[in-house]
Amino acid sequence: MKQFLTAILMGFFGALATLISFSFHLPSWVLFLTWVSYYLFGKSVKSALQTLLPLTCGILMGITIKLFGSSLSIYLGNFGFPIAVFILITSLSYLSKIKRLENIPAWFIGLIIFFGVHPKIEIKPMIIIFIAISLGFVFAYLNDTMTRLVVKK
Repeated sequence: MKQFLTAILMGFFGALATLISFSFHLPSWVLFLTWVSYYLFGKSVKSALQTLLPLTCGILMGITIKLFGSSLSIYLGNFGFPIAVFILITSLSYLSKIKRLENIPAWFIGLIIFFGVHPKIEIKPMIIIFIAISLGFVFAYLNDTMTRLVVKK
């Protein structure tokens, strides 16, 4: 019976997350990617908040790669973007030594989100991305919390 209730909860929260993301034109895959991140990086509010910083840095790195790569492409053609990627990803080895920025997979999730969504570098598209990210963590937390309550009984 507990397994059945756990499955129902997971289905309910997944369906509700999909309904909300579709209703508000949010990238649902971003929501589900951050939902997975919640489980991968510790299953707690604290770990989600700690994941949010390097994930955000990954998005900022994506913006920097896009801008820097575009600038380099003016002079270097097709080599501009790969050189920007090389320089910035190389810097990640050093940036990840900074306390609270050490989660390299979260950096790459941020990069995946940025390059997957291909947003204009403007405030509104960034807000939409962060709403989807936040909802992913919220739904993961709700699902995890409710599942733990069911399993305890």
